[in-house]
Amino acid sequence: MKNKLITLFSLCLSMVAFAQEVPTSFSLQEAIDYALIHNRTAKNASRDIKMAEEKKWETTATGLPQIDAAVDYQNWLKQQVSLLPAEITGGPPGTFIPVEFSQKQNIGATATLRQLLFDGSYLVGLQASKVYLEISQNAKIKTDLEVRKAVINAYGNVLVTNESLKIIESNRAILESNLIEIQKTYENGLEEEESLEQIKISLSSLISDLNNVKRLKILAHQMLNITLGIDLNSKIILTDNLEMLSLQYTSLEALAADDSVENTIDYLIAENDVESKDLFVKLAMSKGMPTLSAFVNGGYSAFNENFGFTRSDQKWYASSMFGVSLNIPIFSSLGRSAATQQARIDLEKAHETLIDTEQQLKLQISTAKSEYQFAIEDYANKKQNLNLAESIERKNETKFFEGIASSFDLRQAQMQLYQAQQEYLQAMIDIINKKAELDAILNTTQL
Repeated sequence: MKNKLITLFSLCLSMVAFAQEVPTSFSLQEAIDYALIHNRTAKNASRDIKMAEEKKWETTATGLPQIDAAVDYQNWLKQQVSLLPAEITGGPPGTFIPVEFSQKQNIGATATLRQLLFDGSYLVGLQASKVYLEISQNAKIKTDLEVRKAVINAYGNVLVTNESLKIIESNRAILESNLIEIQKTYENGLEEEESLEQIKISLSSLISDLNNVKRLKILAHQMLNITLGIDLNSKIILTDNLEMLSLQYTSLEALAADDSVENTIDYLIAENDVESKDLFVKLAMSKGMPTLSAFVNGGYSAFNENFGFTRSDQKWYASSMFGVSLNIPIFSSLGRSAATQQARIDLEKAHETLIDTEQQLKLQISTAKSEYQFAIEDYANKKQNLNLAESIERKNETKFFEGIASSFDLRQAQMQLYQAQQEYLQAMIDIINKKAELDAILNTTQL
């Protein structure tokens, strides 16, 4: 019973420890740090690096000593015979004697040591394995940059839906209060029915928007969870707010960042492609070089009419051999030349791709800076427009209840305010997303 209680207690501790692995709240930076470790795409990119490291050693090992062992057992069901001239035993010329040269059963065990002495393709393979590892490492950096950008976008979308929900609920509360007040005025015969209908239209539209944003909030949370690498329906709390992040991500220094593309990860990946294609050329050329290898082996063999190899009096015969093999390619009907030319063409294409990547990156940097600068300017504009829309809506509401403005004028002012509110939210998230986009393009090997 005591052992069962200990086991149960240990299980409970394990479950608690597992539950504590996933935080319940995240700032944006905490979300980024968590995703870089737990995002499934990032985890697979780390596994690719481990695979590349193992591949590098696999390639290296082919040029190191190789030892193989073999055990062969043979049992003649019908033993093979050879014919010897009968005259060697005094028989008549022209006749033959069937002879069995071996016993019915035999067994042999050998061990062979092989060593590659020279192979051009092996030397190229060592270089290729190093480049392959570098490609995997750069791919991991690229993945981390994309994960970082995805977390920022997903985190911002959740904040936008949260803020949008608050704004729409506040607008609904105000409209419902106005509806009650206008309903009373209408019942007392001091207001037209059209005014009541205009408020109902606005309220109905708001309720529809509210329901839609509630659904979007669930989807935004689920998208963030997937990006973080946690369960789809996990409940997490975001500790940063949208306005604070938009101010944090407003940086004029980013607009003055160096436009050099040589250290950007996309350029480095394109350079890796050129390196790999150059190695393919070297590999194709190495096929025309000689290869040299050596081996030494040793073994024991035993023969018997019956299976008595385990007996102590069984005789075993030792053997050993050393050898060197030199393979010299002479003529391949121009096959190797064709393979080399194909590799050279691929290398030329890789150089063109590198130049194109450089030009595309320069354009992307210019575009990203332009869009980021517009997002900063647009944020200031949308903030000013929101203040004006709030002022206009308040004035029209006052005029309406004083009988100066019509219900149509009030509805127009309200619609303008609602649009300004959403545009202000979008302007804040645009600053965050455009800054993340610019960072992803400019970022080199350091996150």
